[in-house]
Amino acid sequence: MPEFYPSIGEAVGAAMQHNIRLAHGGGGGGEGSNSDTPLQVRYLPHPSADPYSVPGMIARLTETATPHEVAGIIEEVNGALVGALPQLTELVAAAADWTRARLTFEDPHHNPTFDTWTRLAAATRLLRDVQEELEVAEDMVAACPAELSDPKSRDVVPALRTRELLSDVLGDDVVADTEPSAAQNPGADRQRAARASSPHAATQRTAPSVGAMSEPPATAPPPRSPRAR
Repeated sequence: MPEFYPSIGEAVGAAMQHNIRLAHGGGGGGEGSNSDTPLQVRYLPHPSADPYSVPGMIARLTETATPHEVAGIIEEVNGALVGALPQLTELVAAAADWTRARLTFEDPHHNPTFDTWTRLAAATRLLRDVQEELEVAEDMVAACPAELSDPKSRDVVPALRTRELLSDVLGDDVVADTEPSAAQNPGADRQRAARASSPHAATQRTAPSVGAMSEPPATAPPPRSPRAR
């Protein structure tokens, strides 16, 4: 198995597959692999440690955030130079262009490469449409009321968020370890992976502290001027 994994979930999944192969006599992997090598995963900081990352912005976007804060987060996501969404759009466009360089039309009845390009090109267009929608929504969000509505009024509209942050699922104590000792202790990542795979991990769901993530800035933000279209 590789020495590092991009997430705890993938590391746990790889470990389970590795154990299944061992149980069926499949060995520990490729030549020279050492099945006794302890599992290692990449350290995952808590979202609050990087408030401008996408997980950090999701953690900041709580129900009690002010309209100006939410509009600012959307502006950060959709920023032309460093916004996450424009970068994602360029990534998908680059994948489409990569496919374009491999197109051939020798067989008009069978061209899976062109079908792949068609899907990636469509995804690129959709992402660009999302950018335009967010540009309009950004100014509209800033004009929304700051007060929360009656919960019964929200019940008629479905919630759209489909994923939880890692800290929502595992709790702050699992991923919020920002002490230097984590880098000095090679076993810290393995301990986090073991705790994440524990049967009790699912029962310890704790949401990030709302107070820590939705504190208003020391000074009120300047009034936002409408975008020039």
